[in-house]
Amino acid sequence: MKDVAEKAGVSTATVSHVINQTRFVAEETKVKVIQAMKELDYRPNSAARSLRSSKSKTIGLLIPVMGSDTSNFFFMSIAQGIENKLKEHGYNLILSNSNEQPENEEEQIKAYNAQLIDGLIMAPTGTDQSYLENTLSGTYPVVFIDRKPQGYDGDCVLVDNFQGTNEAVKLLFQKGHKKIGYVSGALGISTSDERLSGYKRELEEHNIPVLSSLIKIGDASFDTGYKLTKELMEKEKITALLVANNVMTMGAMAYLQESQTKIPEELAVIGYDDYDWAKITTPPLTVIKQPAFELGVTAGEALLERINNPEKIFEEYRLSTEMVIRKSI
Repeated sequence: MKDVAEKAGVSTATVSHVINQTRFVAEETKVKVIQAMKELDYRPNSAARSLRSSKSKTIGLLIPVMGSDTSNFFFMSIAQGIENKLKEHGYNLILSNSNEQPENEEEQIKAYNAQLIDGLIMAPTGTDQSYLENTLSGTYPVVFIDRKPQGYDGDCVLVDNFQGTNEAVKLLFQKGHKKIGYVSGALGISTSDERLSGYKRELEEHNIPVLSSLIKIGDASFDTGYKLTKELMEKEKITALLVANNVMTMGAMAYLQESQTKIPEELAVIGYDDYDWAKITTPPLTVIKQPAFELGVTAGEALLERINNPEKIFEEYRLSTEMVIRKSI
C-alpha cells in the first residue's frame, strides 16, 4: 500500500479510503490511486471488490479500422447498435481505433484500464490474442465482436461467415457455374478463414476440385482487388467471381468495368456487404449482407448480461448473413 501511495503522490490513508470507500475522495485523486494500483499490480481482494462496485457507467469500444478501408462503415453501424442498446441502460460509449495494429490495440487497452470503464467491446487484430491475459486488467468484462480471438476465452458476437459464402457458391451453382474465382483479404483472422471455408465446402459438396489457382489472397485493398480480379480473368477464364470483402469488391468491379466485361453474360459477380454503391453499379450488384447494426445490439446485450452475471459461462452468438440478389448473377 505504501508503494501505491508513493506512486500516486498521496497518503496511505487516502489509498485505504479509495480501496475501502470509507471516505469521500476527489475523482482525480481516486483515478491516480487506481492507476497506481494497476501499474504496480496491487490487487488485494478488498481492492478488487471496490473496483467492481465503483460504476462509471462507461463502456469502451475498440475497433480495427484503417484509413483506406471501407470497413469503417461496417464498424460504425456496429457502434450505433451498441450505443443504442447501452443508452437504454444509462451507459456511455468511448470509441478508440487500433488501426489493425496489435501494438496499438495493446496501448488502447492499457488506456482503458486507467479510465475506470465498466466493460469493453472489441474486434481483435491479428491471429493471437494470448497477450490479453496480461494486458486486460481483469476488473471489467470483455465481449469480442466480428472476429473470434485466438488464445483468449470470452463472450463472442460474430457473423456466420461460413454461411454467407457457402450460400453464395450454392447460388452460383444453381445458375450453372462451376469455375468460380475467389478473392479474399489476408487469412489468419476468423472472418477471412471462415469465408474461405464456406467457399471450399460447397465446391466439395458438388465434387468440384478446389483449385488454388482460382483462389486469390492479398491485402484487403482496392488495388489488390483490382489486380487479383485481373489475374483471374486473364489466366483462369472463370465464369463467376466471389469477392469476400467490400473494399476488394470495389476494386474488382473497377477492373471489370474498365475491361468492359459484360455482367452477368460473361461473368457473374457476388460481392460482400450491402452499401449504397452496390445498388448503382451496372448492373446492380448481388451481395452478401452482414447484420452490422444487429451485431452491435447483440454485443451490447451480451456485455450488459455479463456485467450483471459475471460468473456465467462464456457464450458465442452467431448472426446470419443475407443474400441480396440483384442483376449481377
